Amino acid sequence: MHKPIACSILVLLFCITSSHAQFSKYIIRFRDKAGTPYSINNPSQYLSAKSIERRTKQKITIDQSDLPITPRYLDSVRLAGNVTILNSSKWLNQVCIFTTDAAALAKINSFSFIENEQPLMRMRAGHASSNNKFNEQVNTTTTTTAIQQANDFYNYGNTFPQIHIHEGEFLHNSGFHGEGMLLAIMDAGFYHYQSISAFDSVRANHQIAETYDFVNNETSVDEDHPHGMECFSIIAGNIPGQFVGSCPKATFYLYRTEDAATEFPIEEQNWVAAAERADSIGVDVFSTSLGYTTFDNSIFDHTYADMNGNTTIIARGCDMAAKKGIISVVAAGNEGTSGWHFIGTPADADSCVSVGAVDNTGVPANFSSYGPSSDGQIKPTVASVGLGTAIITPSNVPAFSNGTSFATPNMAGLITCLWQAFPDFTNMEIIEAVKRSSSMYTNPDDRIGYGIPDFHKAFDDLTSKRALRGNILKNDWIKAYPNPFKGNLSVVFNPQNTGSVSLKLFDASGRLYSTRTINAVSGLPQTVSWHFQPLSKGIYLLEYNDGKTKRTTRILAQ
Repeated sequence: MHKPIACSILVLLFCITSSHAQFSKYIIRFRDKAGTPYSINNPSQYLSAKSIERRTKQKITIDQSDLPITPRYLDSVRLAGNVTILNSSKWLNQVCIFTTDAAALAKINSFSFIENEQPLMRMRAGHASSNNKFNEQVNTTTTTTAIQQANDFYNYGNTFPQIHIHEGEFLHNSGFHGEGMLLAIMDAGFYHYQSISAFDSVRANHQIAETYDFVNNETSVDEDHPHGMECFSIIAGNIPGQFVGSCPKATFYLYRTEDAATEFPIEEQNWVAAAERADSIGVDVFSTSLGYTTFDNSIFDHTYADMNGNTTIIARGCDMAAKKGIISVVAAGNEGTSGWHFIGTPADADSCVSVGAVDNTGVPANFSSYGPSSDGQIKPTVASVGLGTAIITPSNVPAFSNGTSFATPNMAGLITCLWQAFPDFTNMEIIEAVKRSSSMYTNPDDRIGYGIPDFHKAFDDLTSKRALRGNILKNDWIKAYPNPFKGNLSVVFNPQNTGSVSLKLFDASGRLYSTRTINAVSGLPQTVSWHFQPLSKGIYLLEYNDGKTKRTTRILAQ
């Protein structure tokens, strides 16, 4: 009676030993979360108040995917033999382990609650990766023609072209620099971020809330690869007059998920573990300048067919993040001139913002990966400056470099500032506003997707939607706010006629200060946002004129 069972175990052990002898890290997937001590009715057990608030604001239901993995399942895996649990994913209900113990693997596979097991990484043997990751070229000069205005809130210096191509200075001038927003960066390391002077401000203001290395399971990320630090600088760097990032006042979470020395699927698992950590804290936006196509062992290689948003570990994790109300901004990839040609993962994820590269005049970079995804999604989603992007180098000086890696954090920072201005909107509403503002929204292509976003337009679009949502125009067809105003003024109106509309601002004596002209459609609300140099306190007159209807409204400058 026992002999067949013993033979089966021996056969299973032999198969595992022979087929997996070269591997040391594995994914173990569980069938369910039976017997969990956690409840969806008590999310404060496993989610922070800010994480719960994000879900509540966006009307997102807490479900089984939010529950931690059943503890007894983890205990059974850990105690199966010589096994170390490296990290886990409650979203995908799986755990990543390290073991070279074939008997332990056989025992794990015998558990009734195990769905399956798959290797992620072979044993190390002094092997250097054959993948040329992070091969961006750093230059000391670039062709910069944009000149900023003297009254801008920041003196950007080298970063002005990459901000201005998106009218990003409008957000900053309007008071949105990332305050109160949480932004996580997943990368290969943040070399010397603790000592580089461009990060003096974020350090002094205690804006780096957490760091963690998911590769080595330790808290320090300062000694690792510089790629993440360079991306971080594009968002948070601050050297007034020389370099200012796209979102310098956010709170940051720096996570190392990528091992620059190798390329294996475990790095995708690391990313999901980091994403879940960030979600549970309440992070709003992810910036990810990573992508996966082929690996150091070809048995793990993805195919273009896999780029469908639903196959790879990291794409599924990215989509889960979107379901939790997070915006994931990811690099499209630098394979435009290679045999692969297309985007990598997680740029294929359905609900992420994948970012292609252009220069600061809007010309697509030849290296930027092509879309679409294999299931026909428009990819990249949008584009930003990734050719001649201003960065801070490991030698602590501004320079310029190339790659969708650098277009991505620029876009992530500006999206964060936009969401700061409209916290009452969902992640998908913010993404849609960014797409709608883009230069090729009505005619997207496979190079830069919907095109180059204009954050002034996105701001106006969301302001109009907020006006309708809040029924601001219920009793009047034109409103100016804030009133009183100081520096920044928004005018929302329901056009009375189709055609050209003129908006003019006069002082009380009739002196004309500014004029804006807009093409309007009757019944379709519009928003016009103005930024003024400091005005004298007092009463001003706002005139609306569409050629048929004329209206003057009194407003107050303070």
